[in-house]
Amino acid sequence: MTISDKQNQLLDELALFSDWTERYEYVIGLGKKLPPMPESAKTPDHLIKGCQSQVWLDASIHDGRVHFEADSDSLITKGMIALFVRVLNEESPDSILTADMSFIDRTGLKEHLAPTRANALGLMASQMKQRALAFASQQS
Repeated sequence: MTISDKQNQLLDELALFSDWTERYEYVIGLGKKLPPMPESAKTPDHLIKGCQSQVWLDASIHDGRVHFEADSDSLITKGMIALFVRVLNEESPDSILTADMSFIDRTGLKEHLAPTRANALGLMASQMKQRALAFASQQS
């Protein structure tokens, strides 16, 4: 499944919910399903700076695929990072770098979040692309 396919699948799932309370509950549920991030990985260098909540992101590469681990001290923020992990996890660095991340705008979440949380979505996507860029430059 391509990144675009995963994005469309996620958008289709969110479209099943008629009201925003249900959509938020679904996003929070995605966050709860994220595998636990080891406490040893919750370090300042893994913290996404600029987010209202604490959000940690770690990445490693195995067999040319980027593996992301993420966590947050806020349920909704953990759900938001889970959206990105679901779409970008186990993809190649080049695929991540060329991925169109505007799908998050099509979820409608930004319009229903506080401005600081909406800003966090952009920071999360940017950090994930930066990690992919670092792996891509190591492979060259």
